[in-house]
Amino acid sequence: MSISHKKSFKSEQIVPQKKKGLVLIWNDEFSEDGAPNAENWNYEYGFVRNQELQWYQSQNAICKNGRLIIEGKRETVENPNYSPASSDWRNIREVASYTSSCLITRGLQEWSTGGYYEVRARIDVTKGAWPAIWLLGTEGSWPENGEIDMMEYYPIDDEPYLLANVAWGTAKKHNAAWDGAKKLYSDLTSQDPDWSNKFHLWSMMWNEDYIRLYVDDELLNEVDLRKTLNADKHNPFVGSQKFYLLLNLAIGSNGGIPYDPDFPITFEVDYVRIYQ
Repeated sequence: MSISHKKSFKSEQIVPQKKKGLVLIWNDEFSEDGAPNAENWNYEYGFVRNQELQWYQSQNAICKNGRLIIEGKRETVENPNYSPASSDWRNIREVASYTSSCLITRGLQEWSTGGYYEVRARIDVTKGAWPAIWLLGTEGSWPENGEIDMMEYYPIDDEPYLLANVAWGTAKKHNAAWDGAKKLYSDLTSQDPDWSNKFHLWSMMWNEDYIRLYVDDELLNEVDLRKTLNADKHNPFVGSQKFYLLLNLAIGSNGGIPYDPDFPITFEVDYVRIYQ
């Protein structure tokens, strides 16, 4: 079924072509109503990671009024891969009780290491929500390919936090080394009780020496790239490897047990801009 697109009601905004001495190389303003631009975004499907509760599917993501809206829903989806004898958690669940979307640029839009990234978004802080803005390297498997979490939100010991992290490989397979930072959500709401209802700017400055992660121009984490070496001494964040972007709203797992009357929940993205 084809999806028609139309101009949104979002007021036209001038996108800066240069910033911090860098040049705009890619952006998505989500200015056309309908499905996200297929030249920019792929999707993850089904149960994917972290034993999260949601079933990922494309129909939970839509552009409307100049924003990408990812919706987490309370609904039942049958698992076509169900196998009660399986040892894989993805297959032993007969149904999913929640749905959401994870949009990825892999294979469509990928960028060399370094640059300046901006994502303006509004996150949902409902219990059970785990929104994220993150990047993965295209070469090899996780975590040797490198992971950058520009934004995660979830509770730790029942206290909600914003997180900004970088991960790389160790001598143990599938075991990451992390340089993580977290900020209490209550610190944000003490300054602005209406914080969760507003859009905020998550940004990253990345060069050969460091990765700096910000929210609303406040530095959350600075990672020294001299130390981000895999066991083979390869550094995934310096050199020729490319990275791709993921935007997702997970449910459960780190996000906690959802409170169903609060659903549906949403993660809204105003724009993504990348400068190099």
